Amino acid sequence: MKPISPHSLALGLLLLATARLQAETTTNSAPALAGETNARPSLAMLRAEDAPVSSLPSETAAQRDARMAWWREAKFGLFIHWGVFSVPAGVYQGKQAPKGSIQFSEWLMWSCRIPVQAYRKFAPQFNPVKYNAEDWVKAASDAGMKYIVITTKHHDGFAMFDTKASDWNIVQATPYGKDPLKELAEACRNHGIKLGFYYSQAQDWVNGGAVGLGSMGTNAPPRWDAAMRTNMDEYIDKIAVPQVKEICSNYGEFPEIIWWDTPRDMNTNRAQKIYDVVHALRPNIIMNNRLGGGYRGDTETPEGFIPAQGYPGRDWETCMTMNESWGFKSTDNDWKSTQQLIRNLCDIASKGGNYLLNIGPTSEGLIPEPSLERLAEIGQWMKVNGEAINGTTATPFGEQHGAYSETEKDKKGKPKFIPTWDWRATTKPGKIYLEIFQWPANGKFLVPGLQSKVEKAYLLADHQQLQTKADATGVILSLPAAAPDKTASVVCLEIADRSAKVAANK
Repeated sequence: MKPISPHSLALGLLLLATARLQAETTTNSAPALAGETNARPSLAMLRAEDAPVSSLPSETAAQRDARMAWWREAKFGLFIHWGVFSVPAGVYQGKQAPKGSIQFSEWLMWSCRIPVQAYRKFAPQFNPVKYNAEDWVKAASDAGMKYIVITTKHHDGFAMFDTKASDWNIVQATPYGKDPLKELAEACRNHGIKLGFYYSQAQDWVNGGAVGLGSMGTNAPPRWDAAMRTNMDEYIDKIAVPQVKEICSNYGEFPEIIWWDTPRDMNTNRAQKIYDVVHALRPNIIMNNRLGGGYRGDTETPEGFIPAQGYPGRDWETCMTMNESWGFKSTDNDWKSTQQLIRNLCDIASKGGNYLLNIGPTSEGLIPEPSLERLAEIGQWMKVNGEAINGTTATPFGEQHGAYSETEKDKKGKPKFIPTWDWRATTKPGKIYLEIFQWPANGKFLVPGLQSKVEKAYLLADHQQLQTKADATGVILSLPAAAPDKTASVVCLEIADRSAKVAANK
């Protein structure tokens, strides 16, 4: 018998502590690590709610804080959904996806049940000769974004990189014949932007992976084409694992993030194989919570919504589109206003989260003009007010987010959270930032319950000094008659305490 390493012993004790809950929730779990030497972390250890909230079970809180530091400070990133699905752009044989099916353009093959060979015919039409990574990264950087996550392979199995695991990729199957991630990595390097990769590890409708969302259970549609022969374990071994090795090896210091998705049919053993590859090649990488197999990852990923009170104790990131579809969809003109996007950013930062805002480039390699317009407008706001977002932590207050209704219930029968959109707050050591959406008509703004002494108060827009008065209710600010910014005007309070002292709500 091999001697037990301290690392294995610690993990073994954690397994024993969580064994009962694992027995209720786990199937095909990885073997326990007791008795192994220099054992790698096991996903089985991460199943219980009281397991370490990290992709590295053995790291200390200080080590985790150091690994996550850049991501926590960034607050704002760009999501890019790009692939061969940009060719049909949400329309197949003159029709959009049927009502009741998933309407996103990147799901068109699934929604319209397009046969594999018919879908493959889109690849010769995919020739993004107008793609300029420098322009893309500059647009993100000018918007105040600090990182980019791009789809390297979505559920249609099409790899947006040079891969030896399958010929269904942009280098071999298209006239473009180049790896666009190489250019993107170089542009990110030049602009000081972190680069992460989205990879669909489970669903792959062409290469033999899973089909459908895990939440569909037995209601997932049957494979609509005989060419979609599936052996999940063979797919993991011959496609997913080799491709994950490639994307973790071929782009210098990148990726800094791996963004998994839709973990259909991902048991612990399958997830462990992928995890082991990433852990060996990128031990300090940040991974989200969608690998599957019970793996919790580093970040929660609310999609298309902002949680009422964030995820206390967890790092989290809301991903959201500017219109409706993630990938480019020619008929989708339902754009969110710049005001809404900026206020979303303030709301998310005030709750301690990150905002991953999506664009869907065209098959020519262009970012749609409405997306560029919104990025530029966000950038104008961030140039003035970015210090209230980047590098901040969550609000010391709370009631500015809204309250739970005493009468209304949500879909689960719990009290419904009713948000208010008057103001938000973020913090840095010795500072509080107030992002004010509704400018008070009487020129008075109450900072509720603030007990810290305010040494200086001013607008970020012009650094105009503001008068303050402390009383039993908090601190009252005297504001100018007109708001500097109709979307969100930011007041900075420099306080005597490193962390704000706020009276508890009664």
